[in-house]
Amino acid sequence: MTRFQWVLVVGKQASFNPMQKLQMVKIAKSWRIRGPRALIYTTILVSALTVASSASANVLISVNKNTQQMSVSVDGVSRHEFSVSTGRAGYGTPNGTYHPQWMAKSWFSKEYYNSPMPHSIFFHRGYAIHGSYEISRLGGPASHGCIRLHPENAETLFSLVQREGKLATTIVVYGNNPAVVQRRIRRAEPPVANQPASTIQPRPQFFPLFRMPFETFDPGRVY
Repeated sequence: MTRFQWVLVVGKQASFNPMQKLQMVKIAKSWRIRGPRALIYTTILVSALTVASSASANVLISVNKNTQQMSVSVDGVSRHEFSVSTGRAGYGTPNGTYHPQWMAKSWFSKEYYNSPMPHSIFFHRGYAIHGSYEISRLGGPASHGCIRLHPENAETLFSLVQREGKLATTIVVYGNNPAVVQRRIRRAEPPVANQPASTIQPRPQFFPLFRMPFETFDPGRVY
């Protein structure tokens, strides 16, 4: 039996995902051994991957935009409940299922006024879960699309994802974005000259409180 057959046989017996099996094949290709010794090295590889697989847990981060709440569970067991701030009207946070793409313990927004974004977990383009110092606005939509957390909660979540790994973490965002309210523009009234005669209001007349007498000069009158 060749080394590849050993990998496939042992790999089928273990509960590995396709990515782990692919890693096994890549490592086996680098071996230059055949025969019974391949079984020994394959067994060692399977044991190492089993330990690594059992060491990491599945982390599920669910964000409900309707309630502005985040729930964090590990292997199906609820761990945390956090208040969040998702995107406000016109800057809605996109719904979907994501995985962390990259993480930064300290980050500053390059698009919005160099705002601090501590313990950022980027999951889709420029969208991230991060800490925010606008604590009073948590619990309501207030961001430009990111998911804001209390700085202490962001640090807790960052440490959890960092410990369990990005591949073992799933982020689910669902709910409705705030509706954009369109303001009605009040039309300016047309000039008086263009209005119909029936709608023209008379202008108020102003008179002085005291009026000087006005008389014509009478040559026959004695002054």
